[in-house]
Amino acid sequence: MKIFRLLNHVARENTYLLVNDQAIIVVDPGSNTDKIKEKITAIDKPVAAILITHAHYDHIMGLDVIRDTFGQPPVYISEKEASWLYSPKDNFSGLDRHTDMDDVILKPAEHHFQYQEDYVLAGFRFQARQTPGHSWGSVSLVFPDDELVITGDALFRETIGRTDLPTGNAVQLLNSIETELFSLPNHFTVYPGHGRETTIAHEKNFNPYFNTL
Repeated sequence: MKIFRLLNHVARENTYLLVNDQAIIVVDPGSNTDKIKEKITAIDKPVAAILITHAHYDHIMGLDVIRDTFGQPPVYISEKEASWLYSPKDNFSGLDRHTDMDDVILKPAEHHFQYQEDYVLAGFRFQARQTPGHSWGSVSLVFPDDELVITGDALFRETIGRTDLPTGNAVQLLNSIETELFSLPNHFTVYPGHGRETTIAHEKNFNPYFNTL
């Protein structure tokens, strides 16, 4: 599998395209829809699914454009945040501090993540792990065959996601990372929702929230 990181201009959020010999999976389609569409078109494979790590506006702004352009692929999201797709208050696009942007109101998702399931979609195998703390429905996506995890806004290179937003919880986030992410093999690559990739081992050793372990 190949993974491509596309940097979006709103909040410098990362969209990921996962590509195998059959299809593409899109993770967290952000604001730069022209760039995302251009890359998917250049790869020239069908979009098998769109996976959402959490439903803050910067991670979902391009969702309906990508759905409508590429044949309505199914969308997967945490049940706890499914309604946020069409609630500007909950996805934060409708807050007073974002009067410079349109409200993000999207179509519902087709699927809620099942956390005991080993998903196999178009040759991709992955699991969704609950990693709340940045938001209460945040998930991380583990692709064991490819030795990587996409962490959304839970774990970044040498830091963690903010926990001062509604449904955030610092104690919960630290516990999520320790139990659901640091239990992965040390060599697994971490692809975060913002910033550059890292590894599980690097974060255990150099993340200031955890380097006393």
